[in-house]
Amino acid sequence: MVNLQNDKGLAHAEASPIPAHASGRKVWIDLDNSPHVPFFIPIIQELVKRGHSVQVTARDCFQVLDLARLHHLPCIAVVRHYGKSRTLKIAGLGIRAIQLVPKIFRERPDLAISHGSRAQLLASWLLRIPSVVIFDYEFAQGLRVIQSNWVMCPEVIGQGATHLQNELVRDRLLTYPGIKEDVYVPQFIPDREILTKLGLGREDIIVTIRPPATEAHYHNPESEGLLDSVLKMLADEPHARIVLLPRNGRQEAAMRHSWPDLFASRKMFVPNEVVDGLNLIWHSDLVISGGGTMNREAAALGVPVYSIFRGHIGAVDRYLATAGRLVLLESVQDVRQKILIRQRKRGGIPDSVVGGALSAIVDNIVKIMDAGCPAQ
Repeated sequence: MVNLQNDKGLAHAEASPIPAHASGRKVWIDLDNSPHVPFFIPIIQELVKRGHSVQVTARDCFQVLDLARLHHLPCIAVVRHYGKSRTLKIAGLGIRAIQLVPKIFRERPDLAISHGSRAQLLASWLLRIPSVVIFDYEFAQGLRVIQSNWVMCPEVIGQGATHLQNELVRDRLLTYPGIKEDVYVPQFIPDREILTKLGLGREDIIVTIRPPATEAHYHNPESEGLLDSVLKMLADEPHARIVLLPRNGRQEAAMRHSWPDLFASRKMFVPNEVVDGLNLIWHSDLVISGGGTMNREAAALGVPVYSIFRGHIGAVDRYLATAGRLVLLESVQDVRQKILIRQRKRGGIPDSVVGGALSAIVDNIVKIMDAGCPAQ
């Protein structure tokens, strides 16, 4: 198994590929957003265990590099986030793809893999490297002109593949059981020291909040209205302590400007350093999030979770809501009527994770490499 404890070259242009046996193939993984760090670590470990080498690149945004450091994952940092403007996003995409090309060209990987990295898709197309794009939200926008050779998603999405974007063709669609979070949640080990580090006490009702992705193309302003209602309700709850996880510095500054009293009283605070998301969720009494990954992580851990996401609801979230593992908030009335603000009993980690997600994903990757003839 790969040793991720040596962080020499971390976030540096000269970071070396994670080694493998001489007969193995080369895989290039691009980390485009913070949830991709815990998701890809067990995949990297399993690929190396099977004899392949892995080169990791990472986008310098959304705490991606901080999380890579936390997990001692060597990677090459390539360009920052360019903000909400569509024009700047397109420019940033092109710039990052061009910057990726020379860093990857000398490695000549056999396969490029990401969880929706448009820059990697463009760079791999320029370098003629076969690519796999993994996704768990069927309404995310890809590149209309350039398509990956393969796409991979949870079975719950694949079952309705005919309703996906037109570019998804069944003969290049691969699936895996369960949800993305099932890949890494089984490796989680709780650590109570996080409560001391965050200054949280026994009487506190710990509420972890992730604001909506206001810079994403799928953002719906209704999510911000729901967040305001949530915070107004929690402000009146004497034992509630809010751990806020903003997506970037701009969002944190905006929240501090809008809610100065909550910050001044430390009723709401932002951790001083990056924290293990799963550990924070496990030690929370409830989670409220405008983003998919944290909602699904809480659902996988059996923690009460409420979604304020108001974009197109994907198949995975509908699956979890139907199973009673996620509550979708659709109005201000829902905020008051559906959220239960109370401490929860923490037993063992629930056995709700669907087995086989990790092995199915890696099996699919290896089969593609062994075939040597990617779908077009």
